[in-house]
Amino acid sequence: MTEAEAEAEAEAEAEAAAAAAAELERLAREIAHHSMRYHTDDAPEISDANYDALVRRNTELEAQFPYFVRADSPSRSVGAAPSAHLAKVRHAKAMLSLDNAFDAGEVAEFVARVRRFLNLPEDATVALTAEPKIDGLSCSLRYEKGRLTQAATRGDGTTGEDVTLNVATIGDIPQRLKGDAPAVFEVRGEVYMTRADFVALNARLLAEADEPAKARQFANPRNGAAGSLRQKDPEVTRSRPLRFLAHGWGETSALPGATQFEVMRAIEAWGLPVSDLLVEANDVAAALIHYAKIEAARADLPFDIDGVVYKVDRLDWQARLGFVAKAPRWAIAHKFPAERAQTTLLSIDIQVGRTGKLTPVARLEPVTVGGVVVTNATLHNADEIARLGVRPGDRVSIQRAGDVIPQVLENLTPDVERPAFVFPVACPECGSDAVREDDEVDIRCTGGLICPAQRIERLRHFVGRAALDIEGLGEKTIREFFADGLIHGPADIFRLKAHRDAILARPGWKETSVANLLAAIEARRAPDPARFLFALGIRHVGGVMAKDLVKAFGAVERVAEVARHEDAMAELASVEGVGPVVAQALIDFFHEAHNREAWDDLLSEATPAPYVSNVRESPVTDKTIVFTGSLETLSRDEAKAQAEALGAKTAGSVSAKTGLVVAGPGAGSKLKKAAELGIEVIDEAAWAAIVAAAP
Repeated sequence: MTEAEAEAEAEAEAEAAAAAAAELERLAREIAHHSMRYHTDDAPEISDANYDALVRRNTELEAQFPYFVRADSPSRSVGAAPSAHLAKVRHAKAMLSLDNAFDAGEVAEFVARVRRFLNLPEDATVALTAEPKIDGLSCSLRYEKGRLTQAATRGDGTTGEDVTLNVATIGDIPQRLKGDAPAVFEVRGEVYMTRADFVALNARLLAEADEPAKARQFANPRNGAAGSLRQKDPEVTRSRPLRFLAHGWGETSALPGATQFEVMRAIEAWGLPVSDLLVEANDVAAALIHYAKIEAARADLPFDIDGVVYKVDRLDWQARLGFVAKAPRWAIAHKFPAERAQTTLLSIDIQVGRTGKLTPVARLEPVTVGGVVVTNATLHNADEIARLGVRPGDRVSIQRAGDVIPQVLENLTPDVERPAFVFPVACPECGSDAVREDDEVDIRCTGGLICPAQRIERLRHFVGRAALDIEGLGEKTIREFFADGLIHGPADIFRLKAHRDAILARPGWKETSVANLLAAIEARRAPDPARFLFALGIRHVGGVMAKDLVKAFGAVERVAEVARHEDAMAELASVEGVGPVVAQALIDFFHEAHNREAWDDLLSEATPAPYVSNVRESPVTDKTIVFTGSLETLSRDEAKAQAEALGAKTAGSVSAKTGLVVAGPGAGSKLKKAAELGIEVIDEAAWAAIVAAAP
């Protein structure tokens, strides 16, 4: 290769890397938005298939460019914040989500990863369990001495909602277990509603409504189950036809078996329902045969499912495999293909979000897909409209995977003469210019806080479940208070007590509801620091990124202080996962005068709580560890996972920043360099002792 060719190749690689970093940033932002719309707002904008495609693209890029994995990567987050109107429950063991597979090859690769992680020979049998992935609301049931003592939703995976009284009304769930159950056993499964019960419930709600046009109607069985379980009044839950199916467990004092299948059979013997389609499969071929059987029976099942879940059967292997940021390494969900239908695109509306993004929404002629009537679809951005060539009046193909708004796949009438859709160049809310920034696909309103849509959306974001989580301040109330001048910015929320009489005079407000609202606000005067930072709505700063920033600087106030330093870019970019785009967004935010005023105003009303670390303390916490040589009792991936669980970082090379080297047989140059730098070196047995001694 000539020098010129080498330079051209290096330049191409640099351009590809820069493009990957920009795309990962966009994906993190877009996936976080859609996760919140689905889990927190119960108002999803895209289909499961489209969401899965975004996540899959993110995973592919992270595998290709691991040094660009972001602190707010979707691969590191799970679920969403719990609801405000129910008490919170912190899970003893995190309730995580599952990684997805979309074809047989990805299932085979999952098993291959298990073999590699565990250092198993290629011909070693990796037995799996396979069962339907039911589409319901995840729920944990804690039994102590055989008696149900607590029930909770998954929430954000760490903290869920206390639904104990509501769960007690579900006939499938026993208050006492049969036989000899362990002293503590937490059963996990799905609360769901059958399709027939869902149809009957909607019919009953319609018949009972004084005004049929305003009757509460659930969009699909999953929403019906979620809405029914999360009721304030357990008697409302009792009146709803909810069911339960167990699929696993959390905290236990003992396990009644050595395999996943054995423990699930024990759970069934204690009186909890378990899927009739749960089987053991000795290899990938057997698992895929069962997948095909379940897919063929999907339409005839009484409840909705969207795939099949495979789990490594041996529990000792599950323990060694452990977890990545948001999912177990020992389980995967094999998703079904999306369902499709055809309908007419009636119109394209433009919605303005809190960051000024103009999102086109397709209004569709109602069509039933998989038993659900759909009327809307997001068109994402102007480029997607141009790619599809869609215009009002076109016949379109849509697909739906899961019970959410579908994706427009194709324009079926592209040759029919109609005027092309013209994306607005001005904000439909305030008339400000709508522009596309460099390297962006989105078009945004430039009006900032003069745009009422952005101000209201920022206020909604500030009080939302994933942010300050203030019950009683929904979209309708925020809009009304804003229109009446009761609130202009976030700090005004904490001053609403001065307007108590004005609120009480409003239609629908009573002494109790006003008192509850003001109490909910007062309860947030010492908010979690990461939630407080996230609540500001700084572009590119999601929930995970906010946690990493607060952790790095020790306090949310310190983040703001650093962002105003002359060397802010270097300080912020030194935080793992914070690239120049995020750093610049923080700098821009805190250098803008009205943002600094709003920040200072907020701190006059609220005092964020200090940061508290959840890392397991150990002698290696905050150290950088290098594993070198051959590890005989565990794989390199397993060793890395152990180090991260103890609050340590791992690196591939030894440097002055290295705090510890774990050396196995065959260690060479790294061991020599560690000796030259005076870095502590231990063997694999000593490392195992550190792991075993950690709390």
